[in-house]
Amino acid sequence: MEEKKEKKKYALVTGGSRGIGRAVCIQLAKDSDYTIIINYNSNKSAAEETLSLIEEVGGKGELLQFNVSDADAVSSALDNWTKNHENDIIEVIVNNAGITKDGLFMWMKPEDWSNVIDTSLNGFFNVTNHLIQKLLVNKYGRIINMVSVSGLKGTPGQTNYSAAKGAIIAATKALAQEVAKRNVTVNAVAPGFIQTDMTGELNEKELKKMIPTNRFGKPEEVAHLVSFLASKNASYITGEVVNINGGIYS
Repeated sequence: MEEKKEKKKYALVTGGSRGIGRAVCIQLAKDSDYTIIINYNSNKSAAEETLSLIEEVGGKGELLQFNVSDADAVSSALDNWTKNHENDIIEVIVNNAGITKDGLFMWMKPEDWSNVIDTSLNGFFNVTNHLIQKLLVNKYGRIINMVSVSGLKGTPGQTNYSAAKGAIIAATKALAQEVAKRNVTVNAVAPGFIQTDMTGELNEKELKKMIPTNRFGKPEEVAHLVSFLASKNASYITGEVVNINGGIYS
């Protein structure tokens, strides 16, 4: 009699090649038995670097290239993945991919509006919508959406980014209520100023004066929080937005 293959469990991190995404991939590999799917859009060498960092800490990972804002590309990549991993399950989804195109609203180009909304908000829909049925059938899952202080308090010069992240916050709360009975939790993590490529051009010396802890956060600090929310220990937390911002507006 053929032995039934045990399901391998995976965690998918979109935009996992750099910054917070990379830190999340490494932390999940350290803290859990999940094989990490590192999604990236164009920077394959950065994604490969993330993979070798995962392997360095004793974890396992694989790369999966698609642009989260392209619904067909997402479907095709995830369908292919499913075909090649017949008995396996993606249990954790970290919707981390996002871009900024900052500028004052009155001079904002339509494409700067739609590109930011497409990547953050539609990216969340394209990936999560494609996978959620399997989580519900599996009767277990963790969905963690990376949002921002901008989505909660709004940031001047980031009306597009604030709109995208604010919408994901509302979606997080609604979806959490739809799927809670099936042991699927949906939470959002809202970082403030974190030291990454994305904040590299900001004047850290000036900005840290408005942060009570008087410093920018580290990607690893955000990753520890995501890893906790992805664990079984966070089973009773859902529909929450957890701020990690050094007390920026406490």
